[in-house]
Amino acid sequence: MAVDPPPASPADNVRIYRCVGSNGAVSLQDAPCTKAAQQQVLDMTRPKDPPPRQATTAPTPTTAPVIQREVRVVTVQPPQPMYECVTSEGERYTSDNNDGNPRWVPTWGYAYPSHHGPGHGGPHPPRPPAGGGIPWQAGVAVPMGSVLVRDSCHALPPQEVCARLRDRRWELIRRYNSALQSERQQLMREQRGIDARLEQDCGGT
Repeated sequence: MAVDPPPASPADNVRIYRCVGSNGAVSLQDAPCTKAAQQQVLDMTRPKDPPPRQATTAPTPTTAPVIQREVRVVTVQPPQPMYECVTSEGERYTSDNNDGNPRWVPTWGYAYPSHHGPGHGGPHPPRPPAGGGIPWQAGVAVPMGSVLVRDSCHALPPQEVCARLRDRRWELIRRYNSALQSERQQLMREQRGIDARLEQDCGGT
């Protein structure tokens, strides 16, 4: 038999007795063995509750970051203008500018044959037939120079511009079916230009 160990040490320890009986049975208890053939004393540290948790304070609300708004400047190109021009003969046509098809036109005047002789003093228009006078001769039209001529033009409103572009596009499509192969290339180029202008200025075809 084992001798009883000294009393348990400080209160923060736990003493366990391991008892082994004569039949080999093992038991653990907190009191000394009485009828055990063998006794073993184990000193173990008493379990302790964890220290109380400190109260956590609510986090200080942070100021929400100021969202910088992105400012974009979009420049919208104004629609390309179209002008309607009228010739001096009354014919109408459209143009992308208001130049009015400037062109130099010759001017004409009348010239009369000159008569020189004693007492005439130089050239002068002929006189009508009279007794004993010089026979009358008709004047001759001769170029007197040239003058710059422009047709009268005025700008069309945007709605009218879009309507005329669509009419022109339809006319090109109609002419394409009966056009020669060489003419079709020119019609296609003009139609591509009209399609681009309709897309940009009129919201599409």
